[in-house]
Amino acid sequence: MPTHPEVVVHPDAPVLAAAAAARLLTRLVDLQSHRSPLHVVLTGGTVGIATLREIAASPARDAVDWSGVHLWWGDERFLPDGDPDRNETQAREALLDALGDALPAANVHPFPALDAAVPDGETSAAAYAADLAAHAPEGATTPAFDVLLLGMGPDGHVASLFPGKATLDVHDVPVVAEHDSPKPPPERVSLTYPAIGAAREVWVVAAGAEKAPAVARALAGDAVATTPAAGARGTERTLWLVDVAAVQEVTPGD
Repeated sequence: MPTHPEVVVHPDAPVLAAAAAARLLTRLVDLQSHRSPLHVVLTGGTVGIATLREIAASPARDAVDWSGVHLWWGDERFLPDGDPDRNETQAREALLDALGDALPAANVHPFPALDAAVPDGETSAAAYAADLAAHAPEGATTPAFDVLLLGMGPDGHVASLFPGKATLDVHDVPVVAEHDSPKPPPERVSLTYPAIGAAREVWVVAAGAEKAPAVARALAGDAVATTPAAGARGTERTLWLVDVAAVQEVTPGD
């Protein structure tokens, strides 16, 4: 059952990134005391990548058994491998490269990039769905992600699920291609709501005054069609990690 959002407010974006990193490391260590492997979904964006840098810089990162952690992505820009705009590329530079051999290559699950064998988003989406299914419990299409991180845009989008787009209504597959993203590049691949909703914990990380109207709408329970972030809920916990600027329009009680 979807959970009601909890909100944790931080002074500013740098503190938010550091706190999110510490929170994630602590959560992984706690979970590894009674469950393995773990499945974590990463996000891009300014705060998302800053969070990964903070994890890389933390001495506590070595308390995690990374051989028992599988890393996924909530969405990806459908670009060639190594393109600097890909979330995967940025995540490798921010954290994954620093983990080195502690994180097995087989535990890293990037969306297939644009190349001759993967000519379009549909091909990438289908391949990613197959990879998810291969790591899912019997009868499920995705792992029950332990923590799924999401950024949020000023328009209220999460992953590459944008307001007013047909992808918001896709419920029969866990991954979908988006060919007309309002934010460049237009070609994207994204988890759908069923995949996001399979996560035990969904953490939405948002900072900045430009996000404030969308944060307020999402926490007030706005329609997914206009504020997609409102539909991002975990089965056990939904956590909004925000800075002061991002919640300046939230009405107490939301």
